[in-house]
Amino acid sequence: MRKEHDFLGEKLVPDEVYYGVQTMRAKENFQITGAHLDPDFIKSMASVKKASCLTNLKTGRMDKTIGEAIIQAADEIMDGKMLDQFPLDPIQGGAGTSINMNMNEVLCNRALEILGYEKGRYDIISPNNHANMAQSTNDVFPTSIKVCLCHKAVALTDALERLAEGFEAKGKEFQDVLKMGRTHLQDAVPITLGEEMNAYASMVRRGMARIIRSLEALKDLNMGGTAVGTGLNAEPEYIKLFPYTLSEITGFRFETAPNLIDATNNTDCYADVSCALKVTALSLIKMANDIRLMASGPRCGLNEIKLEARQPGSSIMPGKVNPVIAEVLDQTCYQVIGNDLAISMAVENGQLELNVMEPVIAFNIFNSFRFLTNAVNTFNEKLLKTMKANREQCQYWVDHSVGVITALLPHIGYEKCAATAREAYTTGEPVREIILKKQLVTKEAMTRILSPYEMTHPGIAGGKDALAK
Repeated sequence: MRKEHDFLGEKLVPDEVYYGVQTMRAKENFQITGAHLDPDFIKSMASVKKASCLTNLKTGRMDKTIGEAIIQAADEIMDGKMLDQFPLDPIQGGAGTSINMNMNEVLCNRALEILGYEKGRYDIISPNNHANMAQSTNDVFPTSIKVCLCHKAVALTDALERLAEGFEAKGKEFQDVLKMGRTHLQDAVPITLGEEMNAYASMVRRGMARIIRSLEALKDLNMGGTAVGTGLNAEPEYIKLFPYTLSEITGFRFETAPNLIDATNNTDCYADVSCALKVTALSLIKMANDIRLMASGPRCGLNEIKLEARQPGSSIMPGKVNPVIAEVLDQTCYQVIGNDLAISMAVENGQLELNVMEPVIAFNIFNSFRFLTNAVNTFNEKLLKTMKANREQCQYWVDHSVGVITALLPHIGYEKCAATAREAYTTGEPVREIILKKQLVTKEAMTRILSPYEMTHPGIAGGKDALAK
């Protein structure tokens, strides 16, 4: 063990760890979720610290030897090393101060080791004086969240792009599969299964665009604003140079916020991003539930599509298979919606110059990105790619539906269509047979009118010359 101290007193710290006394206190005080800090967030904060150290070197404030050692330590963390040195609970008091100091302690102790000193020699390299130079938790923590969200958005939008492409591939595969459209869960007019798949692709791409637009709110940083946004202890040159340095490190575009005080005490940008995730989740729920309905059965449901069996569906009913992949997407989306409520409450509960609820904002929005990315990938790989059309069942529903009568409106008029529909409902006889029996249109015209292309494209099905002579 080694002895370390802060202004509250001394604590023993295990020799082998890179964190220090302030991390030890936070470990004892905050045992809330049982979860760990998001690895992407740890790496993102290391990139912020690296950018800060580089900027301090450019302004001449940071000692070159110490700065280079801290940068080497930050690079190691960004490469995924020492992630086990961040043992804190994601939800904690202090607006993220403990997490910031955890990072500062690890950077300093690793830098000390690089330079040949023992851990804990903060008289040589200090977590507060060096790793936190020209910084405060109040600008480091939100900046790290923004960097992390940019990384996570890449993973999610890539997953959504693959999902959209998957639906477009199914749109082409199913373009000739005519089926009944339904409104109010009742028979409507025919549509192709391919058109439905293309509509889902369009919805997914709209969700991608919504998420990408929301990221624009993350580009403005308050780094250099330090404690309350006034820039105390940070040189003007540091404030000017930092966003360019961070942009070079991360590959994302960042700028200094027009108003550092505003950017320090308000967190509405995270609500923008979370809302984009929530709305996208709502659309995905609708899509997943459509899939569940179309796959219902297989004997006593719609049974229009076939899903690959992934696991037994019942502990008591032999042979039962459930649409588990669509169900898990639904449940994930519910969680994203619940996370958005927690984020909303935290965003509105910041007082005066700082929103101290940022840890719970970060925890929930990181989870939303991770959960949704995993669920979308799972849906695409384990459901969509192997989904098949039940062509025979789709045609059966079309042949036995009264909804196809709508296509005959321009040819025989509403009254004759209504009478035909009543007769079909009463007798159970198909609409096609009733129309031909009464010679309301020719057989050739009927074939044209009720063809998949004519039934599912703008215009009058069969043309205007389809009336029986």
